[in-house]
Amino acid sequence: NFLIFSTNICTMQINFEYDGVAASSRLEQLVKKRLEKLEDKYDFIVRFDVFFQNERSSTREAGKICKIKLRVPGSLLFSEASHEKFEMSIQEAADDLERQLQKKKGKLKTN
Repeated sequence: NFLIFSTNICTMQINFEYDGVAASSRLEQLVKKRLEKLEDKYDFIVRFDVFFQNERSSTREAGKICKIKLRVPGSLLFSEASHEKFEMSIQEAADDLERQLQKKKGKLKTN
């Protein structure tokens, strides 16, 4: 039950995949808005792959999973978060990627 969508923002590409989740333009807009901020700050980003998945969880605090793969020259960064709402999962996954990008940018400057 996979749905795949692709969209381009500026020079960056975002691919969306849904596993057991109905495609949602609202979720896509939230992701785009958040990832545009990363692209503005880190111009070396090439592409994002965003995965939404429902997981049966024994706790109410988890189950709505957002996974984001981010491609930059020579590397693949990955983050995953699971919360009771996709919005919270998107925020945590994007925040984690931003931390990874800060480290990556620091390494690029030293090389």
